[in-house]
Amino acid sequence: MRVAMLAPIAWRVPPRHYGPWELVVSRLTEGLVAQGVDVTLFATADSITSARLVAGLEQPYEEAEGVDVKVVECLHVASVFERASDFDVIHNHFDFLPLTYSRLVSTPMVTTIHGFSSERILPVYRRYDDRVAYVAISAADRHRDLTYEATIHHGIPVQDVPVGPGSADGTLAFFGRIHPDKGTAEAIDVARRAGRPLVLAGIVQDQAYFDAAVRPHLDGETVRFIGAVGPSERDRLLGSVDALLHLVSFPEPFGLSMIEAMACGTPVVATPLGAVPEVVEHGRTGYLVADVDAAVEAVGQLGELARADCRAHVAAHFSVERMVEGYLAVYRRITG
Repeated sequence: MRVAMLAPIAWRVPPRHYGPWELVVSRLTEGLVAQGVDVTLFATADSITSARLVAGLEQPYEEAEGVDVKVVECLHVASVFERASDFDVIHNHFDFLPLTYSRLVSTPMVTTIHGFSSERILPVYRRYDDRVAYVAISAADRHRDLTYEATIHHGIPVQDVPVGPGSADGTLAFFGRIHPDKGTAEAIDVARRAGRPLVLAGIVQDQAYFDAAVRPHLDGETVRFIGAVGPSERDRLLGSVDALLHLVSFPEPFGLSMIEAMACGTPVVATPLGAVPEVVEHGRTGYLVADVDAAVEAVGQLGELARADCRAHVAAHFSVERMVEGYLAVYRRITG
């Protein structure tokens, strides 16, 4: 099986800190290679992989200056389709643009839909629904207008994630984009009302929101902001807190941070929007809450949850091995 893995080029594969799509591409690519699959990864030149690497861009455009994003994205996508006959499957993680090339080649194509940025992109997905095998990352993120080959949850290398001890002083964590959708301000409110310290980690995606709703609460003690963190810092952080607060206000397509926290043994307190109920088992690996009041109450009940159960839940349902087998089954079906 020869697979062309088309990664985004906003960040490196795997990302140094932020880059959820690139992180999934890395984990899937390495898992496929471990299964003996011949994978060619199309990504930035600084990417790290055991697959064959083809790069048309030296560094991610989010980390470079003077890059015309549209130009480098078009050249990146074209580089895959110009070599389409070299592969048995093209696996697209690049959103909707590569779909427009799909009828120009005979190679079967899989597209993992990592979420819909807007309803405005749906016409492209509809047009190529009969040509491309779509994979949803959660049942909740399936769109009623599209046909799907499978739903495959993201997976992580559970064996490489250390189980953390939790916190000695009741510290909670927020890990993700600093943006109103992700509930950063709500996490601060919950921690304050619960009398718990809070650590915030992630990129600032909405500077105005950060300045107005987050910065005024930062005191370096009860509320700390440590910025974006890499994999080792992420695992240390998530393993050293009593819970991850994931109080999103939008339909979560999946939510990698939740399985990353639970793999460390840390339960999740989250609003049950989108895929969240598919990821968190209420009363066993965390609590699904309707609002801030319920989240404060849930924080008071964290002692009723076992960290070992959180870890076991991820190992059973969200391992890399399970994800890889899911995609291999899709490849086999579409190649006949």
